[in-house]
This record gives sequence, structure tokens and C-alpha cells, in this order.
Amino acid sequence: MSDNRLLLVDDEPRFGEFVRKVAVDAGFEVEVTTNGYDFQERYPAFDPTAVVVDLIMPEIEGIELVQWVAAREAPAHLIVVTGYSPEYATLAKMLGEAKGLPSVATLIKPVKVALLRGALADISKA
Repeated sequence: MSDNRLLLVDDEPRFGEFVRKVAVDAGFEVEVTTNGYDFQERYPAFDPTAVVVDLIMPEIEGIELVQWVAAREAPAHLIVVTGYSPEYATLAKMLGEAKGLPSVATLIKPVKVALLRGALADISKA
């Protein structure tokens, strides 16, 4: 298993494929899920070092997943993405930091490749 493992949850398959391609090119092993339930099921076995969470999704929202990841006291670095509101992303970042996640980055959709690469590079260095 790779030292850099990224687990993504986003209900937009095209965005998931975009992140997967960029992350694989950055040296990450990647698993993509499209809903919070699959994310939660896949998390323990995959043991990600990085997590990308979309904030606005049906059934389980990203804020709930940020809390869920933090409750596991796992060392996963978090990248929060949203096309909804930068303030919502800031709230998720503050929550993740307050709950003890090692790092939390925010990206606003549409995400630029250079910004995603930068966030992934920061995680790889950590």
C-alpha cells in the first residue's frame, strides 16, 4: 500500500475523476466514492493519509463527514471542496482544525489544477 493514499467523496463523478487523475499523477493511490455511506464503509480498510470531501451532497453532508473523520482521531489530512460558498468551506476548515485534524485545506469549485496539485504537494511533504 502506498504512503500517500487519498479517499475522495463527491457526488459528481466527473469531479471525482478529475481529482483522481491529478492525485495519481502526484503519486497518490486513490479511491473515489460518490456518497457518504460508501466513504464511511471504505475508510477503515483503505486507511487514507488524505481525504477530499465535497461539502454539499445528498444524504450525508461533508460537514458531517469532517466530524466523522475527526472522531476517529485518524492522521488523515483534509481537503474540503465546495461550489456552494467559500464561507461554508471556511467553517468546515475551522471545524476540522478544532477537532484536531493535522491539516485542512479548502478549494472552491471549479477547482484549478494548480491549486489541487499544491494542496496535494503540501500533504506529501507533511
